[in-house]
Amino acid sequence: MTNENINVADNVVVSLAYVLSLDNGEEIDRAERTEPLEYIHGAGQIIPGLEKALVGSNTGDQMNVVLQPADGYGERNPQEVAEVDRKNFPSDLALSEGYPVSVTNRQSGEKMIAYISEIQSETVTLDFNHPLAGEVLHFSVEVLDLRYASKDELAHGHVHAPGADH
Repeated sequence: MTNENINVADNVVVSLAYVLSLDNGEEIDRAERTEPLEYIHGAGQIIPGLEKALVGSNTGDQMNVVLQPADGYGERNPQEVAEVDRKNFPSDLALSEGYPVSVTNRQSGEKMIAYISEIQSETVTLDFNHPLAGEVLHFSVEVLDLRYASKDELAHGHVHAPGADH
């Protein structure tokens, strides 16, 4: 149900097909036309640089967007890497590099995701940086559909499937 009078702006549901690649051409992610990414613009549901680049776009617009790390997942922070004792992991847990693990901060109780970056006999190195931190991101994007978000979608903070209320 495309409304050609709508532009990408806050509180508009945007339906996108895209391909995300790195500087070396490696494809990292994609959303096909048949299964597009849908999000509420202005609600912080996609990375800031891409959201900003889409403002004012119309249905059918295609563009290539190159984002520096600051506009994507940020720069890599070496202070976000920690070496922990291997004894902190269950003995039956198969550890492998790149594997995401949920970690709870003992002081704050905050849960975080870290990625195993190195496994030694006595220690495991955890990286709390996003896996795409420090990367230049190349998006090839097509705006497939635009519509105003419903009151329920705005209240719930996410897009609802057609006919659904949550």
